[in-house]
Order: sequence, then C-alpha cells, then structure tokens
Amino acid sequence: MVKTKILMPLAGLALVAGCAPGVGAAGGYGGFGLHYYGLIRPRPDSVANNTMRVTPTVPWNRVPRGPYDIYREENWTLNGPLLDSLTFIGGLEHNKRLVVQRRSDDRKVPNFRADMSPPEIASMIETFYRIRAQAPQFAMTNLSPRPFLGHPGFQFDYEYLGGDEVERRGRAVGAIINNRFYLALFDAAKMHYFPAGLPEYERIVQSAQLKR
Repeated sequence: MVKTKILMPLAGLALVAGCAPGVGAAGGYGGFGLHYYGLIRPRPDSVANNTMRVTPTVPWNRVPRGPYDIYREENWTLNGPLLDSLTFIGGLEHNKRLVVQRRSDDRKVPNFRADMSPPEIASMIETFYRIRAQAPQFAMTNLSPRPFLGHPGFQFDYEYLGGDEVERRGRAVGAIINNRFYLALFDAAKMHYFPAGLPEYERIVQSAQLKR
C-alpha cells in the first residue's frame, strides 16, 4: 500500500518547482502558505464539481487549484504532484478547453468536441502533455474500449518524458455522456510510483458513479 500523508504548503511548493504531471498539474499549485492540501478519507466522495462519486480505499490529498485548472476539474495526489497525480474531469461541455490558456500562448490544446472519437480524445490529451508538460517524448499504447460511469468509454496508457527529464507513465479512462466529457487519469513517475498507485486507481475507476 502506498504510504500517504497530508502535504504542507511549503512541501508542496518544493514538489511543484518543476513541470508537474497530469492533466491538471501543469503550471504549479498554491502559493507561499496561501493554499493547503486537504485530506481525502477512504470513503465515498463527490468529485469534479459534484459530477461523480468515487470511493478511494486509502487516504489521498486534494491538491489546491492551480492557474491552469478548469472549473470542471479536481486533482488528487498520494505523494505529491510531481510523484503521482489523479485528475478528474466532470462534465466538460462541447467546445470547451481541457486547460485554461492565455491569449498569448503560441500553441493551444484543441477544444473538446462532443463528436470526438476515442483516438481524437487521446490525441487532445497528448497535445496537452506536449504543450503544458513540455514533453519531448510521448508514446501512447493500448487504446481500447472500456466502460466508465456505466456508459461505453475508452482506456489508453501512455509514457512520456517531461520537461524535468523524469520518465512517467499514465492511464486514462473516460467517456462522453450526454455530449459531456468525463475522465479519470492517473499519472506518476515510471519507477515505483506508477505501479504502486495503479491498483488503487483501478479501484477508484471501478467505483466511479455518475451523479444525476
């Protein structure tokens, strides 16, 4: 079982000094003592603007919102965002972006479209990593159908080298339901943290329910 603790603000700052992984982790979190990590207990919990309910089996830490987080997003971590992160996207609407972007940004992540196919969604997420995580290397594997939230969905795995030159692995499980995008994505350092956290991520995905 992964050892978990509440992360204090200054410890979080040290962890996010570089380029953070995960859909919601690029750009850094918090400030000098202004934002705090919150304990997620192993019991049913509503996530991503109360759009989904999941049941973790070990304690997690809720990560403070960052400047690039969209309002449909929530991020958790076990050991710090540079080591592992779990991102939930709940009900992203048609033609909305996966990440907050500034007008001055030269490259932009494509908007989500309700008619996207799983390969197009995977490509959208890859573009995020290449732009926001500054990933010079990104390889996607095992794109396949998988139910999520009681609806037909998809799963894909990936590996990449971030801008901080740390090798990472990830798994994304998602679905488009009533023209809205739902996602649970686990991203972690390839050595130790991804294999250690993957079983808990799978339990969370399997427990996920759509809130009406």
